[in-house]
Amino acid sequence: MILPFIKMPLDSRIWIYQSNKKIHEQELIQIKTKLTAFLKNWTAHGDDLKSSFEIKYNRFLIIALNEKSTKASGCSIDSCVHFIQKIEKDYGLNLLDKMNVTFKQGDYISYKSIVEFKNLIKNNSVSKNTIVYNNLVVDIEDFNKNWEVPASKSWHSRLF
Repeated sequence: MILPFIKMPLDSRIWIYQSNKKIHEQELIQIKTKLTAFLKNWTAHGDDLKSSFEIKYNRFLIIALNEKSTKASGCSIDSCVHFIQKIEKDYGLNLLDKMNVTFKQGDYISYKSIVEFKNLIKNNSVSKNTIVYNNLVVDIEDFNKNWEVPASKSWHSRLF
């Protein structure tokens, strides 16, 4: 069962998949349609999962799950990962590689490997004040408070 993202409880579990590149508008429309269809039929042991999604900055796919009524099972999480893998293949995206950093440079969103990000730190091209995307947040409340933050307030701080 799919619900509007704004109506999801703050303690809803989330998964964030960041794209290695900006997703074009036409592809976004198709991806939204596929995400809607997947989440409408997403189940755990035959029970509907109350879920939602949001796509931010044409780059981040955010899936939310209200686990108060039904918790995700290993199989339901696997089916979601397989769905994301299919999106990757269909659109030539990299959504599952967690060894990359996405951050703001002015109005532009950059995506770099951790090695490249460390080099930018060394060259003073980014700082502890650089806005980063902390995709390790666990629920919507954490997302709202700690997703788009200065590097000093994220796991990224250990890179400095």
